[in-house]
Amino acid sequence: MQVFRSLGISGSALTAERLRLDVIANNLANVNTTRTPGGGPYRRQMTVFEPRGEQVQWMYPGIEPDPTARGRGVRVAGVVGDTAPFRKVYDPGHPDADASGYVSMPNVNTVTEMVDMMAATRAYEANIAAISAARSMAERALDIGRV
Repeated sequence: MQVFRSLGISGSALTAERLRLDVIANNLANVNTTRTPGGGPYRRQMTVFEPRGEQVQWMYPGIEPDPTARGRGVRVAGVVGDTAPFRKVYDPGHPDADASGYVSMPNVNTVTEMVDMMAATRAYEANIAAISAARSMAERALDIGRV
C-alpha cells in the first residue's frame, strides 16, 4: 500500500532529523569546551545523510515490499567531525593557553548551529505534515468504502 510506504519514508526522515537536532544541541553545549578526553578542544560534529537502500528491514508483516523501492527514505550514514581549524583566542590567564597566551577554542559557530537547527526543525515539521496528510487520505479512503 502506498500509504504505508509514505509513512515509512517520512518516519525515516523524522528519525534522521531528530538525530541531527541532537548533534546540533551537543555542538551548542560544547561551544566553550577547550579540553576533551581525547585531548584538545571540542570538534564540531555533523550528520551525514544517505538514501535508505535495500538493507533496511521491512516493517509491515503480511505486506510484500516493492522490489523497486530502492532509496526510499533517508538514514544517517554517520556523524563526522568538522575539519575546520580551531579558533585562536588570546587569553593568557586560561589554563589551556599555550606559551604565547592563545587558547584553541572549538570550531563551533553559534550562528551556523542555530541556522542548522532551524533547517532541521522545518524539515521535521514538513515530515509531520506529510504523515498527517497521508493519514487523512487513508481515513477518507475508508470513508468512501463505508458509503
